[in-house]
Parts: sequence; structure tokens; C-alpha cells
Amino acid sequence: MNRIERKFQELRKAKKKAFIAFITAGYPNMAVTEKLIYALDKIGVDILELGVPFSDPMADGLVIQAASQEALKKNTHLVDILKLVKKARKKTGIPICLMSYYNPVFCFPENRFILEAGRSGVDGVIIPDLPPEEGRGFISAAKKQGLDTICFLSPTSDKKRMKLISKIAQGFIYYVSLTGVTGARSKLPADIRKNVKLIKRYTRKPVCVGFGVSTPSQAREVRKFSDGVIIGSAIVKKIKENSGSPDLIQRVTDFVAQLKK
Repeated sequence: MNRIERKFQELRKAKKKAFIAFITAGYPNMAVTEKLIYALDKIGVDILELGVPFSDPMADGLVIQAASQEALKKNTHLVDILKLVKKARKKTGIPICLMSYYNPVFCFPENRFILEAGRSGVDGVIIPDLPPEEGRGFISAAKKQGLDTICFLSPTSDKKRMKLISKIAQGFIYYVSLTGVTGARSKLPADIRKNVKLIKRYTRKPVCVGFGVSTPSQAREVRKFSDGVIIGSAIVKKIKENSGSPDLIQRVTDFVAQLKK
């Protein structure tokens, strides 16, 4: 049992839902990313997603795209992120997932990435552009290293797809609440509840909702029918707004604490 599974067990026993926060590794720099890991753990974030900067993040909206570009300009590489996780493991037990596109993993290459991610203390991997049909070898190898491969379902997923993902997915299922890219939305699609309920017919694994969730009221609504809420763009935007401020860590954690509350 890795940290992700253990966390969901703890939450179920306490009758609580997971709050999953996303930040882009290396934005605005690696020192801030390290401080945010500890600060977000301290305020009770249940699972942390560390985004691996990539030049063509097809699933991400403008906010995360811009953060990735800035991190790349500062030469943030996958090897640096793994070193950071390994260092952070001396101080924190928060479950950590890496959200990376497949290209950086492929170039690492794949087998070395899986081995080093497991040794560094990474708990899960989210790869939006690696369909499970193409990634069975990766999923199997990752599982042997204690890494969960988090799979996606979306509003366009049919029942056949739901059954497949429910069988393959590890850790939790990431339900993409809308068709499109990440980014804050003033209003979430009306069919989220229905679709999550349908997915739960096929699986006992946790189903967490992301893409578009950005306010406390939206998080409050989504938690009623899901096992967790994933918020990224709103947090990265708050980091951008306070970039260069000596109070960046405090302001970001205050913002995230309100979302979690």
C-alpha cells in the first residue's frame, strides 16, 4: 500500500474527501516549489500534484502553459524534480504525483524514469497523452516500483471506456469535468454529478474531479458527489500574482487553505 491508497483509506474512515493541489515544479523557481511542498502539507493538502514543465502541454490552459514556459526558461528538468522529491521526503510524507506529458518520460527514458521516480519517493504518475491501451507496459512496470498510474475519464467517455479505465486505473480515477483544457471556469458543467455517479457503478476506486474547479463554492459542490477535488490553475494563478513578493508562500497557502476549508 503506497501513500495515495493509505490517504484515501484515512479519508474514508474520517468521512472526508480528498483535496488535491497542483503546482508547476520550478515556477517561479525550485526554491519556492520546495517551500510550497512543505507549506501545503502543513495546511492539510491531502495529495500534491507536481507538474513537469513541457513545451507543448496540450491539456493545459494559458495559466499553466505560461508557468511551464517560465520554468523551462530556468532550465527545470525532470531530473531536478525527482531530486527535489527525494529531498522533500526527508521532511514530508504527503502523497506526491508527477503530472507529466509522455515526451519527457520517453526521453529520460521510460524504464529509468520509473526506477528513479520510485526511489525518489514519488507515489503516482499522471500522463495525459499516454492512453492506457498504449501504456500497459508502463503501467505494469510502474506498479512494480510502487507507482500508481492515474488514468482519466471525461464527459465523452462511454460505458466501455469507463469499464476499461476502472479495471486499469490505480490510486484514483481523474475525472476531467469538461471538454477542453485546464483553467478556472465561472460555471462548471451541469452533468458532472451524473457522470461521476455513472463511473462509480463500475469501480470502487476513488473518483476525483479536476479541470475548471477554482473557487470554494465549486469545490464545496463537487465534494458532495466525488471522492476528491483537484485544483490547479487557480493556485498557479495565485503564485503568478505574488511572484517576487516576500509573502508569496503565505499568500498562496492562505488561498489554498480557504479552498480546502
